[in-house]
Amino acid sequence: MTLKREIIRRVPLLTSLPPEEIDHLAATLRSGEVPAGTLLLEEGTTSDSFYIVLEGQVEIIKALGTAAERSLGLRGPGTFLGEMSLLSDTHQATASVRASTTLQLLEMTRADFNALLQRQPGLTRNLLQMLSARLNESENVTIRDLQEKNRQLAQAYEELKAAHAQLIEQEKFEAEMKIARDIQRNILPKTRPQLPGLDFGMLIEPMESVGGDFFDFIPLDDDRIALAVGDVSNHGVPAAIFMALTYSLLRVEALRGSSPGDVLRAINRQLLSMNDSGMFVTILYGMLNRITREFQFARAGHDLPLILNARREPVQLTLGPGQLLGLFSDPPIDEQCITLPANSLLVLYTDGVTEAMNAAGDLFGAEQLSAVLYSGRNPTAQAACEAILAEVRAFSDYAAQSDDITIIAVQVQ
Repeated sequence: MTLKREIIRRVPLLTSLPPEEIDHLAATLRSGEVPAGTLLLEEGTTSDSFYIVLEGQVEIIKALGTAAERSLGLRGPGTFLGEMSLLSDTHQATASVRASTTLQLLEMTRADFNALLQRQPGLTRNLLQMLSARLNESENVTIRDLQEKNRQLAQAYEELKAAHAQLIEQEKFEAEMKIARDIQRNILPKTRPQLPGLDFGMLIEPMESVGGDFFDFIPLDDDRIALAVGDVSNHGVPAAIFMALTYSLLRVEALRGSSPGDVLRAINRQLLSMNDSGMFVTILYGMLNRITREFQFARAGHDLPLILNARREPVQLTLGPGQLLGLFSDPPIDEQCITLPANSLLVLYTDGVTEAMNAAGDLFGAEQLSAVLYSGRNPTAQAACEAILAEVRAFSDYAAQSDDITIIAVQVQ
């Protein structure tokens, strides 16, 4: 009993009570222990009890179990709970209270509470002062929560603006890349040449929206047509710009009627005078006579053409020295002339074909390129181009391209 009186006397709300009132409360109030996790009060429900925490901590919670749940903080010994339900007309708890630790409590009923206020009217003033302090604390917590939410909203708004700006830039970039792709594709031949005795095929697959590969068919006279395949170093927009420059120079020089070797040397001189980027290009350029079937070509760092006879067996060519264009003042140029066999197939391609790689790191290679065409299953030059691309994609298990792919073919009928 003495211990109970000492505990009641230390409760802030009750410290001003006279000794006889303390004795009366010690004799009449029920004490008890509550395990951690117990829900003492539930917001919105009716309560007829007033609790005083003697030992332990409770958590005050608004909107318990909802998306708007918010903790108003922890309270310890001396805290009184449930007074609002006893003072209001609805007798409903204005917040939920959960035991954070094991609690030692004193409990009084509504009747006990009302009787205490009648015996000790001065207690009302103390109660109002403590309620005012508690409401002020709750208001401060609410303000801090609102300030934090405002900060988060402001941050989210700035992030949204940044994301929106980035999206606009991305859309603008994609639109510009589409224009660049359309321009590049409009530069290159859109239809295959029509010449008696010759059947043409063409195919280009950039690694990105735009690329550095190019090809061209340039009619020289009634019997001769120039063929070209080129591959600019690097990928993307820089390669596409350098490709357009090289393509334009090739057209100009080819129409002068010079030999293939002289055409490539003239292109190299022009590139050296306007190339500070360190980029370069490999080119295979040749002139094909449809009457004599003579194919005179020059090679600057590019793969040799693939020539298959009527039985689709490869015709062996000698690999001479041929250096890329755009870096050196007098690169060696590999110049050759060969008469194509009747019913042969001539294929020019970029290294995106032969250097395509599978999951094991193996390259597609020139031998496999020839093997695609050995069987003679491709009745037209265009079918041959498409068969090569299909085999390359299957070989690499349809993975994303690591380089641009360009193929042109001529069937000598």
